[in-house]
Amino acid sequence: MKRNILLIGLICTAVSLFSSLSLAKDAEAPLTGTWDCLSKGSPSGDMPFTLYLQQDGENVDGSVSSPLGDAPISVGTFKQGVLEFEISSPDGSYILTAKLAEGKLSGNWSLNNDKGTWQGSKETPAAK
Repeated sequence: MKRNILLIGLICTAVSLFSSLSLAKDAEAPLTGTWDCLSKGSPSGDMPFTLYLQQDGENVDGSVSSPLGDAPISVGTFKQGVLEFEISSPDGSYILTAKLAEGKLSGNWSLNNDKGTWQGSKETPAAK
């Protein structure tokens, strides 16, 4: 009986430790993950897209997937709560900036003379 209580106590401690580490990791790299996004203002109309981001300090890497295709992020930074990244395309370079507030991204995009806004929400991991 004492053995079972000790085992349960160790398991609870381990779960608590891993949860704390996961929360600390999220605080250190809040952009890492998959983001469901929507751009507005394009001559083609509103367009959904997905960002796959990996944050390491101020550096942000990843890719974007949209109905127009997939592309890697050329350059990405996250400084003072502001994400800025570039995606090269045959038409030029998309520049996207956004502020992170309350777990959501909201900002602007530009491509040559076209401009608009965009927003995104981070996907939550599926429960196991």
